[in-house]
Amino acid sequence: MELYSPLIGLITLALVSGSNGAEASAHPWDLAFKRQAVKRMIFDPDQTIPLSALRPPEVRDFDLMHPELFEVDEGVGAKWSIKKGKLTRESSNVAAHSMRWVGGFNAYATYDLSVHRLEGKGNTGIAFRDSSNGDLMATRLHFREGRPYQITWEVNLDGERVVEKKWDLRGDLGVEDLILRVQMAVVGVNVLVESNGESRLVGFADFSKEIDLREKRHMRYFDFGVASELEPNSSIVLHGASAGLTPGTGQADIRAITDPEGSPLFDEERLWFTMTVRGRALPNPMQAVFSLNPSVFDIRFEGIIAFDLGDGLLRNEHASHIFYDSKSDEWRGWTTGFSAYGGDGGESAKTILAVSSKRDPRRGFSIMKAKPVGIDGAHEDAHCIYDREAKKWRMLLCEKQEKFRAAMWESEHWDKGFQRIAGPVAMDSTGTMIQKFGDTRYALFGSADRTVYIATYPDLEPAGELEIYLPPWNEGNGTRIWPNVISLPEGYPAPYLALMMDRVNFPGMPKPNWTYGALYLYHGWPKSEK
Repeated sequence: MELYSPLIGLITLALVSGSNGAEASAHPWDLAFKRQAVKRMIFDPDQTIPLSALRPPEVRDFDLMHPELFEVDEGVGAKWSIKKGKLTRESSNVAAHSMRWVGGFNAYATYDLSVHRLEGKGNTGIAFRDSSNGDLMATRLHFREGRPYQITWEVNLDGERVVEKKWDLRGDLGVEDLILRVQMAVVGVNVLVESNGESRLVGFADFSKEIDLREKRHMRYFDFGVASELEPNSSIVLHGASAGLTPGTGQADIRAITDPEGSPLFDEERLWFTMTVRGRALPNPMQAVFSLNPSVFDIRFEGIIAFDLGDGLLRNEHASHIFYDSKSDEWRGWTTGFSAYGGDGGESAKTILAVSSKRDPRRGFSIMKAKPVGIDGAHEDAHCIYDREAKKWRMLLCEKQEKFRAAMWESEHWDKGFQRIAGPVAMDSTGTMIQKFGDTRYALFGSADRTVYIATYPDLEPAGELEIYLPPWNEGNGTRIWPNVISLPEGYPAPYLALMMDRVNFPGMPKPNWTYGALYLYHGWPKSEK
């Protein structure tokens, strides 16, 4: 197999383990990692990637830019107007309903309605309407005497209401300047309210049995709009509405994007990572891409990846390892088929998938082709490198036995023909990775044992533990984290970097709740350096 090289003009440098001047005999157990910074992204507005918006100060012809989608007679019921940079709807003596178009639909997006003030009685909310048949999904903020008291979610198909949820609001919620938020979770939805800068979960619904939003046709036909139903002599005043890709309520499963041999790609002076954007439980999360300047802590959300198995669905797989293959000029890798929990057979149908794309999938909304690699079992967290000495692809994954345990597999091909060659190990495992320290590769993985284990490569013999000062867990929180250790070249604050996550769930979610976590930056130095 010929030597791979970085993508000229796009990837400016592939980090080579050992290029930092560290001794070739460096071992991971000889390093100490010290916490530098921590951050949790919760719908950060400065991290949102825009899809569509209704911004009243920028509107010059409201009916043209944001047309009515319901058949209503506004001359009788209620009128929309823009006053002092805000969108207002006022009813006279007749009840009236409306839905104004804002943009298209994406089942991976977050939708916001920014409410300034409510008067009288009625509701306003976020609606999604199928332009081909009138099917409707909507969340509504209900108010009376100008105070919000309830939020509802409904799904109407073929003229019948097939899903209806109601959640009463807490009395301490403010009455002005609220954000009603819909986090689409591909096969479900999370509904939140933001007040005074804090997001609160109100409720959620899963409805893939009624309507599977992974079907590609829904992205084509559904519209996103602002809905309202007003009783006589009532009004709403809105700051606007928007749709965007967001980092959600928590980030997890951190893994560097690499070259085929596992060296992290360094592009635009930034490292690139896949991370899971958590939605709730399984199968609600989705695959995201982030970047970081390794000299500071400027984590940046870059995009979302959906996966296409060729069955008409855009799937929300995650826990991926992506690499750039210069021979084929393709972005390739592996992901875990968690979308099987969305009505496709659950754990029995979950499998490791090989993924590929000619388009660079690191930015915006991307779609990668996917297919099973042929490893039977509900395994997770595949990390794979090409070992040029062995002339084999070596895959370290968490093999599902009575619990998840690390095992090493190999093949002559990146996307098929894998056979186990070592393991599974005795201890609980998660977040597997193969990494070079100096000239030697090691296997690392997190565990429920409050330990990041180090094992020999490729035979997975116990070799030690990673030393972490202020690890991303404590007595009250889980410890199954991903180590994500990276060697840095000279000129950076430390010769090694580690980016890990905690397992603190977003409050208010009933179990199962896998909405973790915050991101933790560590710098690593040899213990011999005082």
